[in-house]
Amino acid sequence: MTATPPEARLLEMVFPDHTNHLRTLFGGQALAWMDKAAFIVASRHARRTVVTARSEEVNFRVPVREGQLVELVARLVGTGRSSMQVEVEMTAEDPLTGDRRVCTTGRFVMIALDSNGSPTPIPPLPEA
Repeated sequence: MTATPPEARLLEMVFPDHTNHLRTLFGGQALAWMDKAAFIVASRHARRTVVTARSEEVNFRVPVREGQLVELVARLVGTGRSSMQVEVEMTAEDPLTGDRRVCTTGRFVMIALDSNGSPTPIPPLPEA
């Protein structure tokens, strides 16, 4: 049996307060939702307090319109001594037509902390 990399899935609805002057998803809101998904998968893996150390390679491919749904899928793709690399893919969906498009992708590095706030060891990524 092959192990599946740990993942987390979230759904969000794009309401007017999530958008910019063009009525598309504000980039900061997209990053916040992606970071939240990365936090959840890293927390589940480490079973520790985790913090974001870095976000990198964030690509905004297509705009997300007000009224669309977004699905975020975060996958743990690597581990270090106390760090976890998480890839997040955000897909926009038109709830009326079902049309889906990958709109944003990114990679986040999360760090596990002990009770003193210092980096602490975590389990390795399960082998495939």
